Amino acid sequence: MAWEQSGIRLCLVPPFTIKEMSAPFRSYVLVSREQIARNFRNVRSVVGPQVEVACVVKADAYGHGALEVARVLSAEGAKWLAVSSVDEGVQLRGGGIHGARILVMGGFLAYEGDAVVEFDLTPAIHSLAQIRDVDRLAAASGKPIRYHLKIDSGMGRLGTRASAAEILATLADTRHASMEGLMTHFASAADYTSPQTAAQLAYFHDICQALRLAGISAPHLHTSSTNAIGYGRTEGWHTLVRAGHALYGYVSPARGDAPPRLLDVKPALTWKAKLLAVKELPEGALVGYGGSFRAARAMRIGILGAGYADGIFHRLSNRGKVIADGKLTAILGTVSMDLTTIDLSHTTALAAGDDVTLLGTEGECSLDAQQLAKVAGTISYNILCSISARVRRVYV
Repeated sequence: MAWEQSGIRLCLVPPFTIKEMSAPFRSYVLVSREQIARNFRNVRSVVGPQVEVACVVKADAYGHGALEVARVLSAEGAKWLAVSSVDEGVQLRGGGIHGARILVMGGFLAYEGDAVVEFDLTPAIHSLAQIRDVDRLAAASGKPIRYHLKIDSGMGRLGTRASAAEILATLADTRHASMEGLMTHFASAADYTSPQTAAQLAYFHDICQALRLAGISAPHLHTSSTNAIGYGRTEGWHTLVRAGHALYGYVSPARGDAPPRLLDVKPALTWKAKLLAVKELPEGALVGYGGSFRAARAMRIGILGAGYADGIFHRLSNRGKVIADGKLTAILGTVSMDLTTIDLSHTTALAAGDDVTLLGTEGECSLDAQQLAKVAGTISYNILCSISARVRRVYV
């Protein structure tokens, strides 16, 4: 099997298939470039040609590797990438991503202004004071910086709560930077038991309309991320949508009387860990810190080379499952920092050095991030973003 070194990330050379793959690492994820491309194409097909898709690659592309994912999406024709911080945007530019616009959704701090200009980043602005800051930056640099103004329409995080009149007064005093976008973020887009999304959209539209009547129209309006795309909240699609979770194969489960899901996306990531040891335990033996599991019978166990430092949630202790030799099997005892013990009583086929699946599919058996999240008491985003940097990324 041939490998191409790229930092700590490796690329599998064809013609190997996912079934045949076993990377030489204790714990690793296989990321399917083609599945990410298919998911992007599906989002683009759903929203149609009149709506641009901004691809969210923040947080290292939700654990999938921002630079490699950005390369895939750029090759698919993505015109916009979205990150959280200036540093994330700089890393993409430094990695050779130059054709796409990069929207920095978390804005920028004063000391990051020079990098915004140097690396041609588009900041999301969250206050009237920041409009003045970016205007001064544009004047000092001699470059017409473009920015997107974020409206806090009811989520209570970043974004201005200023009135349209206050926004207009600030825009009148700032002539060097240009507002090319107006945006907001929905708090409850998949919750059809709540009126919050409709209320947020109405607030945002009122601001946009007041600005429009005063002669201010931004070419890009965007409010919708994956859930609003996935469940067809078309009134919030405008000219641009921000697809994140969908690119990696997930749409959050809806609450209430939701319409049918429009997006047909599939997980792009498979997570595996190798067995370091397989051993027999007698009845009554204790497993893990605190002896939190006691064997009710003689059993075979396996010790995986991955633990909570790799992203296996501590809350999965004595609760979670993995796939070993094509069958779901239990995590036994407390998840350790570097090791996790599992039940192998159902098979004699596995030995030290063999792979076990933490996320993905073996035969008829599957585990995805939403299933793990339900057991761990969290959300699928958290599961994916928690896969640590020491877990090798392998692109196929």
